[in-house]
Amino acid sequence: MYRVFEALDELVAIVEEARGVPMTAGCVVPRGDVLELLDDVRDAIPGELDDAQDVLDHRDKLVGDARATAEKTVTTANAEAQDTVENARDSADRILADAKAQADRMVSEASAHADQLVADAEAEAERTVLEGQREYEELTVRARTEADRMIESGTMSYERSVADGTAEQNRLVSQTEVVQTAHAESARVIDGAHAESDRMRSECDVYVDTKLAEFEEFLSGTIRSVGRGRQQLRTGSGVPEYGSEPYGEPSYGSQEGRRSRH
Repeated sequence: MYRVFEALDELVAIVEEARGVPMTAGCVVPRGDVLELLDDVRDAIPGELDDAQDVLDHRDKLVGDARATAEKTVTTANAEAQDTVENARDSADRILADAKAQADRMVSEASAHADQLVADAEAEAERTVLEGQREYEELTVRARTEADRMIESGTMSYERSVADGTAEQNRLVSQTEVVQTAHAESARVIDGAHAESDRMRSECDVYVDTKLAEFEEFLSGTIRSVGRGRQQLRTGSGVPEYGSEPYGEPSYGSQEGRRSRH
């Protein structure tokens, strides 16, 4: 490139120093020197300029080829994107169907498990009620037996007291000075026998009523526990805890209860 600029400078100097043609704007230059400098310029011009000129000459063809390639690339990309979207949609539908099937299976299993829990709870409730009824009947029989025994004992004590009072009255009838005392003692003994019989009957009634109240509370706790378990199963809040209510063995067999019966 340095030689190109140097040759151009020499050409400019030749033209400036050339002899002018009279009556014209032209001048006379040495043809050989000018042609030689022009050859030097041609030889010194890099080949890249020629290649660039070729590129400029084929610019339209290159732009057309590039546009066609770009359109082809875009078309291919759109087709691939469409295929990808369709594949993704098919995969999503398949995943959704699998998830729905899994959910249906889980719901079915949960329903079956809930039905089994309800059946077990109902069976447990029925068993508890039957046991409660059996214990109630046993308690009632024992209470009646104890009441009959206490009544019989009271009656025998009353009759014995009446007999003792009658005997004492008959013994004291002949003694005029103590007749009033005998009557008073006889009446006191008879009243005491009646009071003792009434007291024993009242204690028996209180004992039976207390045990029946305990059994009623036991049955109420059992029914509340079963109801809460069924409510938890219906609302799906988890496995019911049937042991939360203190409805175990009733306390009518305790030592205090045995002492009250005796």
